[in-house]
Amino acid sequence: MVSIVITGRGGAGKTTMSANLSTYFSRRGYRSLVVDGDLYLPKLAFHFGIYNPQYNLHTLLKDPNMRVVQAVYHDPRTGVDILPGSSKLYDVIDLDQKRLREIVREIGTRYRVTIIDSPVGIPFDTISTFRLAQYQLIIVEIERCPIHSIHRMIENEVVKLKSLGDAYGLKVGVILNKVRESSHSVDDIIDFLEYSVDVPVVGVIPFDHRVPEATNYGRPVIDYAPHSKASRAIAESGAILNEWIFGRERREGVFHRLYEAITSFLHSGRVPAGKKL
Repeated sequence: MVSIVITGRGGAGKTTMSANLSTYFSRRGYRSLVVDGDLYLPKLAFHFGIYNPQYNLHTLLKDPNMRVVQAVYHDPRTGVDILPGSSKLYDVIDLDQKRLREIVREIGTRYRVTIIDSPVGIPFDTISTFRLAQYQLIIVEIERCPIHSIHRMIENEVVKLKSLGDAYGLKVGVILNKVRESSHSVDDIIDFLEYSVDVPVVGVIPFDHRVPEATNYGRPVIDYAPHSKASRAIAESGAILNEWIFGRERREGVFHRLYEAITSFLHSGRVPAGKKL
């Protein structure tokens, strides 16, 4: 099992990235599960068009006799399995958070890739799952921070979250999301992250109005609008992660090499990412 914990601050796009990266890995042939680890403000299910699931992570946490598979939903469009949370207030009261790790361990053994969408900031709700993970992705939105103070924001946010991942022995990477800055400014930020903070940037995702539009339709954007700017960038990030995690295990086919050569040519003007990988 490869478990990826996704962290970051509110509004950066953690849940969106969890939904889309799980879709990417599923379509690459990996059996994939995505877990809504935000126990108090869960919203992952909305990205797959699941509303008010009768059985969910919260019912599992409250009922130790319930079978885990009863709370897993399969999305036929993307091939992803989803373990959603409950948005009902009474479901988040008196939770046994220690059981979360047991649930993730049990169900994660059936999947090649498990992605856990953690809560905002220091993820106290899902901290127990860090012991099961091998990778941590930190989602950073630079748009809401003045460019002259971006280094201070990174030091305040990324360094703390990376230290948490390091404490659990995780391999840590960063994805820059909702990017509207110029290529030169983004390159400076990537250099700072990779050479000063010592964390690789595995993706640069541009701001794209198709992303919230896809969410409104209950679909990950790489399924809803696969040729959009954000979808292409997410797929590129997924490819970097795929190689980082699995090497060239699923990148050997002649048709895929041809596809990569074509897309590399078409996207040659994009902001570079993952320079240290």
